[in-house]
Amino acid sequence: MDENARYEQFLRDRITELREQRNISEHRLSLELGKSGSYIRSITSGLTLPSVRELFNIIAYFEISPAEFFTGLEDKTSLRVALTEKLRELSDEDLEKVSTFIGWIKK
Repeated sequence: MDENARYEQFLRDRITELREQRNISEHRLSLELGKSGSYIRSITSGLTLPSVRELFNIIAYFEISPAEFFTGLEDKTSLRVALTEKLRELSDEDLEKVSTFIGWIKK
């Protein structure tokens, strides 16, 4: 699968995942976004892709950031992804310590 196809599949799967977490139908989500009842179905079936503006509307609907939406797009086995997940669990105080350590390493 080429990169574009992988990104498109991720987008469709992620919308479905978030929608199912909220226990909301494709039809209802479409209507709540101010679209026709089949809008989300056309995206998740691969018939169409949302515009960037509409993608941001979908992301905002789920009350997450674009970064959170795209979490998991990278190879889950990569060290960068594993570290990012661990960083999300740290307190602000611990994040400051990590930042200091990284600054020390870069010197």
